[in-house]
Amino acid sequence: MRGTPAGMASPHPLGGQLPAVYADDDFAQRFVEGLDVVLAPLFNVLDCLESYFTPALAPEDFVDWLTTWVGTELDGTEPLATRRRAVATAVSLHRVRGTRRGLSDAVQLAFGVRPEIIESGGATWSARPLGAFPGSPYPGLRVTLRVRDPAAVDPHRLHAVVAAACPAHLPFAAEVTHLLTPEGT
Repeated sequence: MRGTPAGMASPHPLGGQLPAVYADDDFAQRFVEGLDVVLAPLFNVLDCLESYFTPALAPEDFVDWLTTWVGTELDGTEPLATRRRAVATAVSLHRVRGTRRGLSDAVQLAFGVRPEIIESGGATWSARPLGAFPGSPYPGLRVTLRVRDPAAVDPHRLHAVVAAACPAHLPFAAEVTHLLTPEGT
């Protein structure tokens, strides 16, 4: 939580704005100085309001609040840089939500690794009617995240990210496996 930084002065002190009868009243001046201490951070926030809505400049606790505003799929344990990037890219991710690219981008943002995605469907065209349908007759989606240390990745978190980013009607499976390495390396 932010408080009043030491030495922050109000840009609009109330003592000078009181009626003339209170200009020499010591008690009144000390009383409104106490209010100036309370109002100084508010003026500071209002003067810098644009910076609060810029993910790269916003204070950490405000970035966490912004993540709830823009509907990111974060759980709050991610590094600050990831949370800032999630807020900055939220609009572009919502634009492709439910697509293969949107799912891939959401998983990569959450885990730093691009997943392998296998879909059951497909698209084709034919000049003749009654052609064969592409893909599998059973809808489904398989998301595989290949990492060096699968124990370091929470599979429930992967499941939650995939559930939030894939089409609602599509059954899916999400798994974390070892990274495939070429032989000899």
